[in-house]
Amino acid sequence: MTIGGGSAGGGAPKKKQRVGSNSRFPSTLAVIDSSRPEESLTEVSHKPSGLRSSASYSFLEAASSSASPFCGGFNDSSSADVVLRLYIEKSSPFVSDDSESISAVVDQSDVQIYLHSDVLHRSKYFAALLSGRWQKDSCPNDAADSPTIHRFNLGVSDTPGSIDYHLTVLQLLYTNDFSAVIDTVSTAISLLAVALELLFEDCVRACVRFLEAVPWTDDEEKKILGLVPFLKEEESQELLARVSPARNDSSEEMLHGLIMSAIHNHPNMAFAKAFVAKLLRDFSSKESARRVLDRAFETSLKIVKESLEEYSSPDFRGDHNETEAIQRLNLHTAMTNGRHLFWLVERMIELRVADTAVKEWSDQASFTSDLQRAFRDDAWRNIVPGLPAVVLRCTCKLANAVANGNVLAPRQVRMKLVKDWLPVMIICKDNVSPMMASFKSLYQELEETFLRIISTLPMSDAQELLQQCLSFSTRNVDDCPHLINAFTTWFRRANRSLQADNLRQ
Repeated sequence: MTIGGGSAGGGAPKKKQRVGSNSRFPSTLAVIDSSRPEESLTEVSHKPSGLRSSASYSFLEAASSSASPFCGGFNDSSSADVVLRLYIEKSSPFVSDDSESISAVVDQSDVQIYLHSDVLHRSKYFAALLSGRWQKDSCPNDAADSPTIHRFNLGVSDTPGSIDYHLTVLQLLYTNDFSAVIDTVSTAISLLAVALELLFEDCVRACVRFLEAVPWTDDEEKKILGLVPFLKEEESQELLARVSPARNDSSEEMLHGLIMSAIHNHPNMAFAKAFVAKLLRDFSSKESARRVLDRAFETSLKIVKESLEEYSSPDFRGDHNETEAIQRLNLHTAMTNGRHLFWLVERMIELRVADTAVKEWSDQASFTSDLQRAFRDDAWRNIVPGLPAVVLRCTCKLANAVANGNVLAPRQVRMKLVKDWLPVMIICKDNVSPMMASFKSLYQELEETFLRIISTLPMSDAQELLQQCLSFSTRNVDDCPHLINAFTTWFRRANRSLQADNLRQ
């Protein structure tokens, strides 16, 4: 954009950089253009019909004539001492042109308006143009006492509505009522760009105040962020606060808070969990999701472990009824957080970030001992009959992740996972009676998974663990093919080793 002219061919000042702004300016930046002679200006009527029609113009025409605090109205040729010509600058030769759209712009691309210098001083840009340092040599000596008419040419970009928005900002110089014009985000953005160009501070503040208070679309947000570098720090503070996290780990904290709220506090837990699960699937950083899930897993596991520890080693020094109530509470707490733990395990496996969970689950000798003690008595049956299934489902999910290669666990982790949790499964299988159909399928799946993991271990480790798997056998030998296959594989490998030793001898 270029601006040119002067009262009598005066100097050519450059646009002053806005205080506190970036060194870059919007595409509508104006500089003095003295190449357009004053004679090229054509007079237009004071009547509004000489201007491009727009909704904002219609409003301000009435506002400026009826409520303007300034002497002389907008486009009042009888009292104006500034003539400003707005014109559309030619498109860049590198931009592909659309002849129809360009011709439509050209038809309304040249507007002359009458303004007042005392009003234009609200714009620091025009105040600089009208200052004595630019105009001191512009008037001949014999006309020193005559009224000076300042003439400027202001080139604007050929983007849609560019002339309209410049007219609107110029009209806003004549009023202090910005609210009736700045009523949408798109209007505020467009006017803000022009107000920044012309250094019209009151308009800038009004636009920023509006943008601070209303929602934005994604596209509007991009445009606003494009203007932020040209705002002062105090002006952009609220806008940036909306889109700039206060901490580097804000996303992780937010996600962790949503997880904990979904599994602990939300009244409609199922829907909340489903929504958070989708957020986790769509989360941009897998490592961040891993850290958040690991943290939540550790918290829930700790609660389950502490509850079972207190249940397995109760303090009988108090009243019997009170002790019983505490025991019931411990079991319910373990059951509730066990369900949360299972949901977290499902999310971890879904995202293939269950490595830490597998390692933690395989290093729970004390926890599995407490579970075995708890499941040996009958108290839990009438309080939390589903507790064994919840614990074993967590174990089964994590063991399957190891057996399927979803988690590439080291040998020691695989060994301890089976060694610590195999006794828990056996205790549950022996003490949950009558065995429900859902329990049978769970035990069957966990047995097969444990045997698959055992097949990945060294012969000596496999030998130790397979001996504990005799409880997998059934009355009908044909009903436990997984157990038969596991022993057949082990003996085949053992015999192969024996044959190799004989050959070497």
